[in-house]
Amino acid sequence: MKNDRMRKAILFFVLFSLFISPAGAQSVVDEVIWVVGDEAILKSDVEVTRIQSAMEGMRWNGNPDCAIPEQLAVQKLFLHQAAIDSIEVTESEIAANLDRRIDYMIQQTGSREKLEEYRKQSISQIRQSMHDDLRDQMLIQRMKEHLVKDITVTPAEVRRYFKDLSPDSIPFVPTEVEVQIVALTPRISIEEINRVKDELREYTDRVNRGETSFQTLARLYSEDPGSRRSGGELDYTGRGMLDPAFAAVAFNLTDPTKVSKIVESEYGFHIIQLVDKRGDKIKVRHILRKPVVSDSAVNAAILRLDSIAADVRVGTVPKALQDLLLVDKFTFEDAVTVYSDDKDTRNNRGLMSNRSERGQTSRFQLQELPSEIARVVDTLQVGQISNAFPMINNQGKTVCVIAKLKSRTEGHKATITEDFNVMKEMVLEKRREKKLHDWVVKKIKSTYVRLNDDYRDCKFEYEGWIR
Repeated sequence: MKNDRMRKAILFFVLFSLFISPAGAQSVVDEVIWVVGDEAILKSDVEVTRIQSAMEGMRWNGNPDCAIPEQLAVQKLFLHQAAIDSIEVTESEIAANLDRRIDYMIQQTGSREKLEEYRKQSISQIRQSMHDDLRDQMLIQRMKEHLVKDITVTPAEVRRYFKDLSPDSIPFVPTEVEVQIVALTPRISIEEINRVKDELREYTDRVNRGETSFQTLARLYSEDPGSRRSGGELDYTGRGMLDPAFAAVAFNLTDPTKVSKIVESEYGFHIIQLVDKRGDKIKVRHILRKPVVSDSAVNAAILRLDSIAADVRVGTVPKALQDLLLVDKFTFEDAVTVYSDDKDTRNNRGLMSNRSERGQTSRFQLQELPSEIARVVDTLQVGQISNAFPMINNQGKTVCVIAKLKSRTEGHKATITEDFNVMKEMVLEKRREKKLHDWVVKKIKSTYVRLNDDYRDCKFEYEGWIR
């Protein structure tokens, strides 16, 4: 497999170079311009990258004719090392990433139909065309993370780095906010739950009767975007990584030909089929169906939250809670404790937590918040509570929320006292960049590289290509 692409490219070049154009000159359709290890870079690869980067508004440092093939060559170095180190990404991870990207593309174009018209491809064809490139991007990113995972920096090194920075180089810290929420999940009718369960029972009966396969039904009907494309399959997973109710049923399956009973998790309702067990990990496939929340249920939750917000604004303790709370003033934190069913914030007095590349913090840049919350919070003053609004949570469920802006720090030039973590990440990033640059240079020295003569006068970012 490794050599297939190179052999095909060379054969393609040789065969077409034999054809004579009307003018009598040889016509070359494609050609191998670089070889890195046993991987070929084609002229067409460079042209495709050039077109894609132009569409995305990307600018290249230096001459694109040199920078683009060098970037492709560096990518092949990381992919080669990822194979050596057994770095992997699962199909479910790729599928989930594809779904996010296609959803974004749909938002940008306005609808699925407009996206398909613009790309001149169906959604399925778009997914297929993006799949391999996205897999490679994820492998490269994971390989980079693996290479720099042990890099650390001390507080003294951060302070020294900041002290030596020129004023023009001190980074600008964007506006950051802290947000508290009370979230209610609208009640779903018994009729809607029974409708979903009846669908899942029908799927089970069809599999048991041999009418169709579990995988086919998952591709057609499952509402889990991360596994739908792969027939509902979840790669080998430990018990702790799964929803407890889901895990309890999945780990008790023993017969791969059977379908589980219906399982309710925080994501919705599932049926599960065993694929394999390996030690303390399990591979299963599943079909997820989510009950639809009615407009009347959403409106009822919004009315209830607006009433709670009104009590908090005036500090009035609701009569039903006066004996329970034993307080004189009803606060937002009291509302969180009594009413909120958002498990991620309820035990933190409603305060949202931001898990990002900067680590875990209560501070968010506006673009890091869920879009529905960001739009509302951007209109609030510190201490102000919003009206209730609906949103989709991390589990893909409709919830209703009131938000309170706890704090807001306006954008400013970083200071070592207020923004130590920002400066620490800046120093870490510099060290990661150097580590990766040095690794690439070292890797080039130990890798077979051949360039067409046209590229020998290029000024490359990494030394060692030309020998």
